[in-house]
Amino acid sequence: MIGTLDIAVNKIPVSKLDQTDFNDLIFGHTFTDHMFVADYENGEWKNFQIVPYGDFPISPAAATLHYGQSIFEGIKAYKHADGQISIFRPNKNFERFNKSADRMLMPQVPEEVFMQGMKQLIDLDRNWVPDKAGSSLYIRPFMFAFDPFLGVRASETYKFMVIIGPAGAYYPKPVRVKIEMKYIRSTEGGVGFAKTAGNYAASLYPTQLALDEGFDQLIWTDALEHKYIEEAGTMNVMFVINDILITPSTRDTILDGVSRSTIIDLAKSWGMKVEERKVSVEEIVAAARNGSLQEAFGAGTAATIAHVSEIGYQGELFTLPNPESRVFSNKALKTLDDIRYGLSPDEFGWNYTV
Repeated sequence: MIGTLDIAVNKIPVSKLDQTDFNDLIFGHTFTDHMFVADYENGEWKNFQIVPYGDFPISPAAATLHYGQSIFEGIKAYKHADGQISIFRPNKNFERFNKSADRMLMPQVPEEVFMQGMKQLIDLDRNWVPDKAGSSLYIRPFMFAFDPFLGVRASETYKFMVIIGPAGAYYPKPVRVKIEMKYIRSTEGGVGFAKTAGNYAASLYPTQLALDEGFDQLIWTDALEHKYIEEAGTMNVMFVINDILITPSTRDTILDGVSRSTIIDLAKSWGMKVEERKVSVEEIVAAARNGSLQEAFGAGTAATIAHVSEIGYQGELFTLPNPESRVFSNKALKTLDDIRYGLSPDEFGWNYTV
């Protein structure tokens, strides 16, 4: 049962809304007027506030800056034609957030703190939710260690925050990906399943090497043999081969994506065969060569579905079928958009109304 928080609200004197060009939204660059903040001290969460978005003081010795105790989530809210605002499947993100917290030895965030803080913040800044097709309100809940102490141990104080901002498309066009055969994203027994900052920091250098070669993202492979497909950059990766939806099964090294599970649910509801298992590099390359790889795409909150146009592997480049002609991924994207924007019934109960 979700309790009720007493959240102190300090409104900004003058909104920045009229300074924002909603026709030119770059993902992650624009933020609304306010943010939600909560503190963890002496074993309890306290000081629930919505305050003007802005900088705040932090000790140079703060544990998060030195030892990386930091986790986050990505969620989206959508405006319906009648003006109603809904958040898409935030309960799944809440569950994953606390799984990440456990792995990083951070305190659990109570459901009322996560949900009510987010909901009340969005309600206050509801005029920031864009209504243009393909746009949404991006929601970033995050928590980080706050102790001003350089000893290597778990922090005893933390901040939980939620910041939000209108966003356009993450990938404006289909992506070119390279199968990575040297660098790794995560390893068995590691933190690959947790949405922690260090995972992303470690990916930057090999991703830049791929960008230098003309690719947009990497397809990560397993740490032991580089034999199995894991993720695609910041997304889960999915394939359609001979009309079967195939995706790597989640485990220690792979994030349990909300978009991934949503797409699987849709596919199963349509009677499509779905295989969640280890997916070998050899299998994907062979399917690309013989033409049985009908579709490949990344699935994630920021991108929803990002069509893969080309796959690079050890000097070879495989061009996939035209994204416009792809049946499953385009149907899944349209169905999701119709549900999230309130254009069709939410039969799965995925929308959380603000």
